[in-house]
Amino acid sequence: MPVAGFGTRFLPATKAQPKEMLPVVDKPVIQYLVEQAVAAGIEEIIFVTGRGKRAIEDHFDYSFELEKTLVEKNKMDLVKKVQEIEKLAKFSYVRQPIPLGDGHAINCASHLIMPNEPVLIMFGDTLYDAQISPVKQLIDVYNEYGTSVVGLSEVDASEVNKFGVIDGDFLKNDVYKIKCFVEKPKQEEAPSNLAAVGIYIITPKVIETLGKMKSGKSGEIRLADAFDLLLEEGETIYGKKIEGEWLDTGNKFNFIKATLKFGLKNEEVKDKLQRLINDLAEKG
Repeated sequence: MPVAGFGTRFLPATKAQPKEMLPVVDKPVIQYLVEQAVAAGIEEIIFVTGRGKRAIEDHFDYSFELEKTLVEKNKMDLVKKVQEIEKLAKFSYVRQPIPLGDGHAINCASHLIMPNEPVLIMFGDTLYDAQISPVKQLIDVYNEYGTSVVGLSEVDASEVNKFGVIDGDFLKNDVYKIKCFVEKPKQEEAPSNLAAVGIYIITPKVIETLGKMKSGKSGEIRLADAFDLLLEEGETIYGKKIEGEWLDTGNKFNFIKATLKFGLKNEEVKDKLQRLINDLAEKG
C-alpha cells in the first residue's frame, strides 16, 4: 500500500495528518482498505510511507495507554474494537525518501517481496462499496490467468481526462485483455471509459521492470509505464471491471459521498442520518 502522498486536495485537513487517516464515519479510509484485503485472504501488508505518515503506523500498532484507560473505564466493547485493528494482519513499514512516483514507491518495498511472489497493490484512496471484496475479485482473475491484473471501473465519458484508461479486448465475466494504457486522454481520444482504479495484482516481472526504470513518460517512475514496457515486450496483462461502486476518496465530493453511504450502513447513526437526508431533500 503506497501511502506517501501529501494529500494536497484536502488541505488544510492534511497539513498535520495523512489523508489516508481521514475518517469515513468511525474508521480511517486506510482501515477499510486493509479490511478489504484481509477479507480476501491477505496476511501480510507493507505500507510505503513518507514524512508525516507516522499516524498510520500508530493506528495499526498496539496502544497500551489507550487499552489500559478503556479497561479502567469498563469500556470493553471499545477494547475489542481497538484490539481487532492490530490483529488484522502482519504489518511492515518502508519509507519512500523522495516522491519519485508510485512505481518508485512500490520498488522501495521490493526487498521484502519474495522473488517468485505476486503482490497486491492498493492505493490509499481506492475505497469500494461492494458485496465481494474487490481484492478477491482480482485474485480470482489472477488465479485463472496467472499474470498481472488491473482493477477497472467505468467512468463517465466526460471524466476520462482525469484517469488512466485502457484499450483492451473483452473476454468474459468483465475481464479484458489489455492492449495499452492511455493516461488522462481527451474525451474524443479515449479508447474506452474503463479507468484503472488503483488496485492491482502484479507479478515479479513488474517488480523487476520497476527496478530497472530510471524514469517514465512523466519523468517519474510510474506503475503504468512499467505495464506499457511489458506490453511492448509481449507480456499479457488483464483488466477486471470490479463489481461494486468505486468511491474515489481522493477528491472531496466522493469522500463526502463515501461518508454518507457508509453512514447509512452504520447501526449507530443510519436512522438519524436518513432522517437528515430526507429533511434536507424536502427543504430543497
